[in-house]
Amino acid sequence: ATLRMLALGFSAGLPLLLVLGTLSFRLREAGIDRTTIGYLSWVGLAYGFKWVWAPLVDRLPLPPLTTLLGRRRGWLLLAQCMVIAGLAGMAVNDPRHGLTPLVWCALLVAFGSATQDIALDAFRIESAEARKQAALAAAYQTGYRLAMIWAGAGVLWVAAWAEVAPAAAATGAAAYQNGAWKTAYLVMAASMAIGVVTVLLSPEPVPGAMPKARTAAEWLRNVLIEPFADFIRRYKWQAVLILSLIAIYRISDVVMGIMANPFYVDMGFTKDQVASVSKIYGVIMTLAGAFVGGVLSMRLGGMRVLMLGAVLSAASNLLFAWLATRGHDLTALIAVVSADNLAGGIASAAFIAYLSSLTNISYSATQYALFSSLMLLLPKFLAGYSGAFVDAYGYSSFFVGTALLGAPVLLLVALASRLTATTSPQGRQ
Repeated sequence: ATLRMLALGFSAGLPLLLVLGTLSFRLREAGIDRTTIGYLSWVGLAYGFKWVWAPLVDRLPLPPLTTLLGRRRGWLLLAQCMVIAGLAGMAVNDPRHGLTPLVWCALLVAFGSATQDIALDAFRIESAEARKQAALAAAYQTGYRLAMIWAGAGVLWVAAWAEVAPAAAATGAAAYQNGAWKTAYLVMAASMAIGVVTVLLSPEPVPGAMPKARTAAEWLRNVLIEPFADFIRRYKWQAVLILSLIAIYRISDVVMGIMANPFYVDMGFTKDQVASVSKIYGVIMTLAGAFVGGVLSMRLGGMRVLMLGAVLSAASNLLFAWLATRGHDLTALIAVVSADNLAGGIASAAFIAYLSSLTNISYSATQYALFSSLMLLLPKFLAGYSGAFVDAYGYSSFFVGTALLGAPVLLLVALASRLTATTSPQGRQ
């Protein structure tokens, strides 16, 4: 189960940067302005609204696929095919000749990826009892972060390797070669085969029990209303605190992340340099962070590690503000990327375990989709203005600002810790 979750985590993590972070590197290199890049990041809002169709993924059968594979695996396979098709479309479209086709393909990737997340979260939660969720979350997060390294560093390395002639002397649009990016995105589409094969070879988990619906009204109530009503019944007024924490926990990382790659381009770092730093140091520190986060969550308790992750996530953004004052400093880039990946690994492992603990297994897909959508909705909306902010105030002010966004998170984690200490978990049924 752990190895399956590692592979499926890879499949889940691969599309995210390809429609957000890495795409911003590609667009900036093609000469697209930072303000436009920021607004295009709203493609990622698909992840923030996945709770809208999560009830359908949770309960609606797909006649041929559900019969052959089961409900969870059928939706997973459909979603993965959408991601592959969208990535192939992004590969063949040149942003210099118009952004509209590229944006539509990116939306397909985002929609397919968000749908995959819904089905996969339910698959993970239903695959093991509560005491094993932390281990599965750590494996999932490790695979997820490895995929983000591959989609961030790997795609840059492939694009640099596929260039027809060295473009190191050129900058901006002059260095852009769409053929190289086409090859890179097709390689990423092929990499989704890891998830497809894993789905085909995995057993279908046993779903949580749900009352039988005798009428269409009962079915709609069970599918659309009951998952949300169940959460409110269990946590009452405390649900506001929990949902507020979920809504802003990753705000520092998400808002900062949109401008990270344009920042690298503007600082003069090449695709090879960014890829090498991310691949070597990023992988090592990501693995270390996910492992440390999983171990500490089991030994010290999830809330303490949740607080540690919140502190580290905000602090790592201050390092980027320092890096902005250094110019083209490869050693400084290595240090900052390493610290950022370590912090991200710890925070994500703790946060996934926390979200999993809040779900009722009878409504696992819908409730987890609500939580993970809420986690991204406000941060991704704010991130859309990141390019305009950088154009107005510069990179250093932007990175300091994103660090300050993490301050309210510390208060909410402290309040949620007191809540956890005075209530017993009721989510797993």
